Amino acid sequence: MKYLYITDSPDIARYVDQCGVDRIFIDLELLGKVERQGGRDTVISHHQVKNISRVKSVVQHAEVMVRLNPLNPESSKEIEAVIDQGADCIMLPMFKSVGDVEWFCERVNHRAKVVLLVETVEAMMNLSQIVRVPGVTQIHIGLNDLHLDLDLNFMFELMSNGMVEEMADICRSVNMPFGVGGISTMDQGLVTGNLVLSEHARLGSEWVILSRSFHQLATNLTELKSKINLPLELQKTNHVFSKLLNRSKFEIEQDKQLLYQTIKDVSSNQRTERNAS
Repeated sequence: MKYLYITDSPDIARYVDQCGVDRIFIDLELLGKVERQGGRDTVISHHQVKNISRVKSVVQHAEVMVRLNPLNPESSKEIEAVIDQGADCIMLPMFKSVGDVEWFCERVNHRAKVVLLVETVEAMMNLSQIVRVPGVTQIHIGLNDLHLDLDLNFMFELMSNGMVEEMADICRSVNMPFGVGGISTMDQGLVTGNLVLSEHARLGSEWVILSRSFHQLATNLTELKSKINLPLELQKTNHVFSKLLNRSKFEIEQDKQLLYQTIKDVSSNQRTERNAS
């Protein structure tokens, strides 16, 4: 499993690179994000373009990926700016059509890897064509915005209702590398990290975002080190994933059913709370 870590701090990027993170995730997306996610328990980053080159200069192993805004009149300028800053990968969020992807890949023109964040119903429905667009190098299935677009109660319902598996099947059919959402540390989260990771192993996912419990909203390296032993947590995660890859068919099915029941229970609780409010 390969890990993405969200930060634009050079000090934190250098440290997590040394800890074994595979990709530093710099998040420039702001357009429409507050409107879509405002009032929900989500983190909205305020990263800066100038920090791309600063991060790039201090990491030795990890790639630097930058998420741009959804397509807009300034998209061409945004693409050029992050490529000039040295981005290895560029992530496109909130796209809908094959045409959107073709336009984006043509503008990037193989100067960086193109990672598509599938987080709209339209993108999900068009995925079988999208994975065949020249220039696309990876798919990431975004659970948060996609579950909002589908008006689901809980983002992991996309796993239990079969939609993630359908998208994973499409990616595997053309050997397209893909990842799914994020994970908490192994023993935290409404659905624990190890249970979510079990589905990644079953579906053949290669990438996952290390979410809030891996950074504890730390704003500097000293604070991060005081809140979490990142090398230890990554070691635990790697150990769990290694064991998950060696399960019997019975164990795989057992973990799947446990995951789906846990998701159903959380979703039911959230629906009750939503109705009560």
